[in-house]
Amino acid sequence: MKQKVAIIGKGNVGAALKRGLDRAGYETKITGRGGARAAAEWGEIIILAVPYSEIETVGKELGDSVKGKTVIDVTNPLTKEFGLAIGFTTSAAEEIQKRLAGAKVVKGFNSVFASCMDSGKVKGERVSVPIAGNDDAARKAALQLAGDIGFDAVDAGPLSNSRWIEALGYLNIQLGFMQKMGTDIGFKLVH
Repeated sequence: MKQKVAIIGKGNVGAALKRGLDRAGYETKITGRGGARAAAEWGEIIILAVPYSEIETVGKELGDSVKGKTVIDVTNPLTKEFGLAIGFTTSAAEEIQKRLAGAKVVKGFNSVFASCMDSGKVKGERVSVPIAGNDDAARKAALQLAGDIGFDAVDAGPLSNSRWIEALGYLNIQLGFMQKMGTDIGFKLVH
């Protein structure tokens, strides 16, 4: 039986992940502001699909409801000017892990656009999605979830590697918007 997945964030990313997970046979709930704690209490896996700037507020609402649970961080830590807000010595995922000390934080899905999050594919090709986390069981659960959606799920090792996954997400945003390649693009790791 597949785990119950609570998605915090009803925007393009959260909605696309919900479609993909529903299609893959997961039981899902999606919520916006004000419903995060109840959804997290219900879910076995929690996906944070909110802007990075909202993490402090969402973290306070979640409180201890995520203790012992897998929390997948999909955020991209961007400034208002679309620069990378943090990196090199820490990452959004590592900061979230500090804020949600009892949770098992995993980084994933931030390096792809919402347009492929429900299928794991761009133009018929499976897109690679790196997954990083310190807890082996949590990382494996996220890898399984990504594979079930249709992604080429790549085990990227410890949570500290989220620094590079977030940089990859930033590059994807730069290519899609600043270089005008659009959102129908994605990375593929040949391994």
